[in-house]
Amino acid sequence: MDLAVFDYLTGNMDRHHYDEVFTFGNDSALIHLDHGRGFGRTTYDEDTIILPLLQCCVIRLSTFNRLYSFHTGPKRLSDIMRESMANDPIKPVLIEPHLKALDRRVSKILGVIRLCLNANSPDLVFLDDM
Repeated sequence: MDLAVFDYLTGNMDRHHYDEVFTFGNDSALIHLDHGRGFGRTTYDEDTIILPLLQCCVIRLSTFNRLYSFHTGPKRLSDIMRESMANDPIKPVLIEPHLKALDRRVSKILGVIRLCLNANSPDLVFLDDM
């Protein structure tokens, strides 16, 4: 589900591939490949990217908490990204409309989670990984 959230935040509409690394046993890590279409359109959110969340209504509690903190502050995701990229030698990496899109998409993801919570109990929606 984290990959769908990531793709939705970045606007990546063409996820074709990912790999899992099992070097350390079952605690695998995803390697996200193919970000070619990420951060393309700033005024359009492809809501089908986040459909897996709406269909399954399961998200890691740590992911929800992070998204919620981006929404409530003290710093929004756009603020954190802006600060992170401030000293990048190829700045601006993202322009202001991309940063505003991140905040808008965080709100939309939280709206999907709200729909899931309206239909299911929190213990079914949140995968407690903390």
